[in-house]
Amino acid sequence: MKRRDFISYEESLKRLETLYRVGRAERVPLQNSLDRVLAEDIVAKENSPSAPTSSLDGYAIQVLDQNREYIDVLDSDNPAGSELDNSVTTGVAIKTFTGSLMPSGSDTLIPIENVREIDGKLYIDKKVSIGNGVRPVGELHRAGDIILKKGTVVEYVEIGVLASLNIGTISVYQKPRVAILSTGNEILEVGEEQTTSSQIRSSNHYTLEAMVIKYGGTPVQLGIVKDDINTLTEALQGAVDSGAEFIVTTGGVSVGDYDFVSDVVERLGFKTLFHGVKIKPGQHILLASNGKQTLLSLPGFAYSSTVTGLLYLVPLIRSFIGVEARVQTMKAKLGEKFYKRSPKTEFTACNLSFNNGEIVADFNSKKIGTSAILSNLLNSAHLIYTPEDGGNKEIGEIVEVVSL
Repeated sequence: MKRRDFISYEESLKRLETLYRVGRAERVPLQNSLDRVLAEDIVAKENSPSAPTSSLDGYAIQVLDQNREYIDVLDSDNPAGSELDNSVTTGVAIKTFTGSLMPSGSDTLIPIENVREIDGKLYIDKKVSIGNGVRPVGELHRAGDIILKKGTVVEYVEIGVLASLNIGTISVYQKPRVAILSTGNEILEVGEEQTTSSQIRSSNHYTLEAMVIKYGGTPVQLGIVKDDINTLTEALQGAVDSGAEFIVTTGGVSVGDYDFVSDVVERLGFKTLFHGVKIKPGQHILLASNGKQTLLSLPGFAYSSTVTGLLYLVPLIRSFIGVEARVQTMKAKLGEKFYKRSPKTEFTACNLSFNNGEIVADFNSKKIGTSAILSNLLNSAHLIYTPEDGGNKEIGEIVEVVSL
């Protein structure tokens, strides 16, 4: 058996970051851009609005005409989208609607509820200040303004803004392909008949597939592979040949007689950056690279594989699509005692709530047990991060929480 040198969590992150890289850019239709990341600045080509525009329904006037007994109303409405030949002169008003261009000669839009129109004459009941109801040139943006910065995640509001700029396609970072496979003789696919009590359902490849999609990648699902070195070699070679930027496996990275992943990784020409990190859960995690592809082997227990996937796989995906990759944390106050269970860096499932202006962490419904209890991450759970040299905490103490 090979001697294993476990490294610290902080050192593992440094080695992980050496593999961060941003994918190439590609153009996609606006309709297909939701949740993609901009690979370019979006710059306005013209002023918006390009001319003074009405922001409400009313009458376009010259502001000083409010001092008259009445103002004559031209028999010519100004609906949105129309071209108006008439102009506003002293003592004259034009009925104007929301979104319409302000008629030339006008400087103010008086709301319809402030006036009475009787027999073509406009009587002012409540005066307004100059420029009221008028959207000035460039109110939204001016030509040359950066509207959306490179690295912005495109959400529904961004799509609306892009459409308003008459942009039909945008440059975004490519999604990385992530090949996923689970290993284990005891693993059954969903729907497969159980023949012995030692068999368990595989959830890892489903969890990781969903994780990849959620955080911006494209999964390549390779299913379940038995604990046989030749079968595993063939499956991993297939993952390499798929061209996936990242390959992630679960199971087979511990120190048992049937844990073959590390041997196969070397056979396929990958260089191991680390195999073993002083963390709980997931200490047997492996990271390797062949210069073009990154291979991440996670533990087989469901909670372990999910937590380490969040800590190591998600940052790789996020770096590839051009956004902040490193795991983010926040501060929270403990609502109950915390007991550290090992001398390793620990990630402990917790709940967060907002009480009296403070973020509070508790462990209600969280079970203490093995690293198989994936249900501990239900109900929007978070992870308390406790470093190697950390210890037990009392109610009211501040802890660091990984934001999921």
